[in-house]
Amino acid sequence: MPSPRTPAGAREEQTRTDRPARQRDAFFDNAKYLAIVLVAIAHSWEPLKGDSRILEGVYTVVYSFHMPAFIIISGFFSRSFDMRPDRLKRLLTGVAVPYVLFETAYPLFKNLVVDGSHEQISLLDPWYLTWFLCALFVWRLTTPVWKLVRWPLPLAIGIAMLASVTPTIGDDLDLQRILQFLPYFVLGLCMKPEHFHLVRRRWVRVASVPVFAAALAVGWWAVPRMNTAWFYHRDAAQELGAPWWCGPVMVLAMMGCSLLLTACFFAWVPGRRTWFTALGAGTLYGYLLHGFLVKLADYRGWFDHPWLHHPLGEIAVSVLFAAVVTLFCTAPVRRVFRFAMEPKLEWAFKQDAAQLARERSRGEQREKAGV
Repeated sequence: MPSPRTPAGAREEQTRTDRPARQRDAFFDNAKYLAIVLVAIAHSWEPLKGDSRILEGVYTVVYSFHMPAFIIISGFFSRSFDMRPDRLKRLLTGVAVPYVLFETAYPLFKNLVVDGSHEQISLLDPWYLTWFLCALFVWRLTTPVWKLVRWPLPLAIGIAMLASVTPTIGDDLDLQRILQFLPYFVLGLCMKPEHFHLVRRRWVRVASVPVFAAALAVGWWAVPRMNTAWFYHRDAAQELGAPWWCGPVMVLAMMGCSLLLTACFFAWVPGRRTWFTALGAGTLYGYLLHGFLVKLADYRGWFDHPWLHHPLGEIAVSVLFAAVVTLFCTAPVRRVFRFAMEPKLEWAFKQDAAQLARERSRGEQREKAGV
């Protein structure tokens, strides 16, 4: 308890120091973990789904919401981002550096595993999973713009619709995906905690069961009638063999379906702490590392085993990759790979004079307050 003579600034600092550290919200950690498990399982289905209409239908349904859910959460936690030096530093060390490292590691891994492979390294053409890091870097940098404009979500949807009819955008930085997935990130920026509470009501949880059942039925029906590439958001309509006007229509239709299924997914995410809650802090590790196992199995032809193309084999593969991505999210694995995912790199940055002054001021205030 500070004395009446303690300076006001010191009292505020002491009060702030005495408060317990803000705890992570279990709901978001649970949602991130479950979403990353679905991502890994869906990747394991890609080499298998061609032999099973049911599996491809389920794959389509999962692909319609697992990345939108992850991107919405990423946008939600980017709301406080601005151009402050410490936040730019975290963006560089936590997103840009892992992008460069894994964009380099994946082609080198292929050259090592596949005889005769001469895969080129290109930082401008995201390889496999690294597109998300590239997209997150761009989205987060533009966050101040979305916080400034009057109607951010309609503007982002308009940009996505225009991108869907612009095949000349090209593959640099996977810009099609950056622009077509942009509305989900901006939606996350616009959301508040109470919006997530709305979809976690009991009646929404109950209603989500027939919605998911209907989605699975539609996914099964759509397998021979719809190009799955629409769900990847990496091509314009013309590149998918469709007339240009299908692009904007599909952006709106698929966004509606994705948001509906994302809401149903969030409705079933536990809000309490569970055995996997702590794993939610390591989803980037699981995301980037599981890709090596998927690619290794693909390069070595492991997915070609006949038994894996039957229901029991598909279930076994799903369980295996769920377990693997879970392992990659654990604390021991994170400690090993922290140098690549969350490097400090203090030597690479200038000291922020304003931050140093704030720290000196806080130290002086603590001394005066006798802390």
